[in-house]
Amino acid sequence: MLAQHVAQYRGMAPDLQRQLHRLVRQFLHQKTFVGCAGLEITDEMRVTIAGQACLLLLNRPTRVYPGLDTILVYPDAFTAPRKEVDAAGVVHDAPRGLLGESWGDGRVLLSWQHVRRGDHAPPGVQNVVLHEFAHQLDSESGSNNGAPYLGSVESYRSWSQVLSHDFDALRHDAMFGSAGDDAVLDHYGATSPAEFFAVATESFFEHPWALAARHPALYAEFLKYYRVDPRAWLAQPASAPEAAWYGRWQ
Repeated sequence: MLAQHVAQYRGMAPDLQRQLHRLVRQFLHQKTFVGCAGLEITDEMRVTIAGQACLLLLNRPTRVYPGLDTILVYPDAFTAPRKEVDAAGVVHDAPRGLLGESWGDGRVLLSWQHVRRGDHAPPGVQNVVLHEFAHQLDSESGSNNGAPYLGSVESYRSWSQVLSHDFDALRHDAMFGSAGDDAVLDHYGATSPAEFFAVATESFFEHPWALAARHPALYAEFLKYYRVDPRAWLAQPASAPEAAWYGRWQ
């Protein structure tokens, strides 16, 4: 199942594959999967989600998402309740359609249709599992602010300098519509530092060659944090035009 549904797994060295096996077994033992809107949970769903989520834990001295208890899986995109305040200060119900969401109460919500789409689609489609579980890592520092637990003051200083620079650049690109200049990072990452970290995590694992080429300092920070180099698992784009397109969001 991992070979079929986790593209990075096929390029891993045997020792990393064995490490991923151990992490996945622990994840499946500790976490509860709940099917929503009539969805029946299968082993394929459990292993696919666990396998992608545990990519973020390889080579790192961390427990397997200790704050997470339950994964709620919907058949497709789902609606979550929201409140919005208008210019007059009036609060309105504003439900939002979502592909996934990470909550601070020990739950992650995922659309199975989009989990599968991230497995089998060509470059350019979001990986909702990587995105939401990056939020889980972010929250381990005590808040969702785009800076997960890094272990030292110097690490935070370097992290803040690099990610703030690239976050500001992405906000500029999003504001002025220059998507072609930085297709490897989804403009959704410009909405907040937390979303920037989650979006950049997707690109680090899904489109490492493009991210390293366009954002070398950011890639270096992620190498230090995640302690793996996904370029070793995924083939380099064959040509410069392809590399420029690689990672372009649909």
